[in-house]
Parts: sequence; C-alpha cells; structure tokens
Amino acid sequence: MPSLRALSTLIAVVDHGSITAAARALHLSQPAVSQQLTALEREVGTPLLERLPRGVRPTAAGAAMLADARAALAAVERSVDAGQAVARGEAGRLRVAVVESMTAPVVAPVLREWLARRPEVDLDIVESTSADDVARLLDTEQADLGIGPRSPGWTGRRLVVGREEIHVVLPGQPRVGRPDGPDLEHPPPAAPVTWDELAAGPVVHYHPANSLGGWLDAAAARHGVVLRPAVRTLHATTAAALARAGLGPALVPASALAPGGWDGVRHLAPRLRREIVVMVANDGDGLARSFADAVVARGAPRVA
Repeated sequence: MPSLRALSTLIAVVDHGSITAAARALHLSQPAVSQQLTALEREVGTPLLERLPRGVRPTAAGAAMLADARAALAAVERSVDAGQAVARGEAGRLRVAVVESMTAPVVAPVLREWLARRPEVDLDIVESTSADDVARLLDTEQADLGIGPRSPGWTGRRLVVGREEIHVVLPGQPRVGRPDGPDLEHPPPAAPVTWDELAAGPVVHYHPANSLGGWLDAAAARHGVVLRPAVRTLHATTAAALARAGLGPALVPASALAPGGWDGVRHLAPRLRREIVVMVANDGDGLARSFADAVVARGAPRVA
C-alpha cells in the first residue's frame, strides 16, 4: 500500500510541475523525491508521470490517483486536527457521572459558559444515586468524569471541589416558596439539633444502595448514638420531602435542598460536612481535565 509520504510527493510534483520545484517545497533532495516516485510507480505497476523537456505532467494513471490521494491526505489532516482538539479540551464527547443532588448546584452553573466556548463538544450527564455508583461507572468505562462526595470505592485521581454541610430537615414543617430560591450561602441560623435528639426517635434514613446512609451511621457512631430508621429512601431530595410529611427528621446535604427548601431546616450540632470531589478516570483526557478544572474553579455551594 502506498505510504502517505509517497502520495504527498506525487501531489507536490504535479502541483509544482517539476521534481526540482517539488523537492525545494518538500525540503528534500531531488534524488529523494525521484526515489519516492519510482517506488510508487513500481507499486502501482505503471508510470504515473510523463517526463517532459521542461518539467513533468501526470499520465492517465497518475491523474486517476490524484483525487483519491488528495482526499486521503485531507482525511489524515482532519484526524490529526480532531485528535489535537480533543487533547486541548476543545472537541469530542464527554460523559459526566454525577450524584443527582449535585447536578443543579455544582454542574449546571458551569455548563453554559463551558459549552458555549466549545461548540464541538457533545456532553452527556449520567445521574447516579450515590458516590459509589459514580465510581462504578468510572471503573467500567461508562463515564469519563465523576462528581460527588468522596467515595472509598474510587482509588484514582481526585480534585477537591469544596465541602458542603449536612442539615437536619425537621418533620411536619410547611414548605414556603421563596422567589430567590435556596440561600446556599446563608442557611437559617435557628437552634441546632444534636445527635442525641436525632437518636431519640425514628428518622428518615437512606437505602443501603446510597452510601450516604452508611456514612451518616458512621458519623452517628462517633458520637455514641444509633440512628433508627422510620423509612429508607435512595434519594436525598425524597428524604427531605418525607421529613416534611411528618415521618421524622432527615439528614440532608445542602445541595439536595430545592428552591424554597430551607423552611424547617436546622444545623446539626456538632456540624457535619462532606467533601465534594471530581473523580478523573484518565489524566491524559484533555476534555475531561478541562471540565474538571472548571468545576473546581467554581467550587462547591458555600454554606455558613
């Protein structure tokens, strides 16, 4: 099969009209150009150039090869450009796995500007119920980047986005809408709820498939108490809704409190925070690295 170098040599000779001019343009010696042409003609099995007193011109076979040779070189250039654009984080496909409560407060604020500057990027968001599920998607190569709380199941590279507070949503509190949405920077300064108070009655807890539940149980154990579940759910947003419905208090991350969701919310005493990280599957992926840097630069929703 002809090499790309041989095809580019043929194109240069035809375009410049002589071996001498083509050699000068290619920064090669005339014998080197002649050797490339001779090898190409030997492989094709027929002359490709007609030698004239002053220059050369393509034979019928040479003219027939030219169009496809130009297309082949153009395709190679496009593939190189595409690879370089992906390496620079400017094009390609990016699959982002994110714990669902993080989509709106952490990922969404970054998306619009980041994608506007990269119109050649296709971005898919896969929402998961837990950080462990995000780690699984990365390990099975179903995602390129993961965003969520720190997961012990992920041993690869992590970038710290910030920390968010775990709040107590009290039972039976009416939800009053607010036009300005949740104030993630300044939660209400009401009297905090202690771990002992939480342990005094059943709570809205989390399904074992959501690692938040196990993490909260470990935190409770450090304070010498055990959380008794009245009901379990996979989702933090559902936990807040069940608490408001009167099923018991719920421990809910700040990112899972929807607009108007601060009514009946209290600090936990002592306060409990979790680290939000970006999990990077491949350090060499320029596109993933670019998005990770944008998420880290914006940071996590701040809490008081």
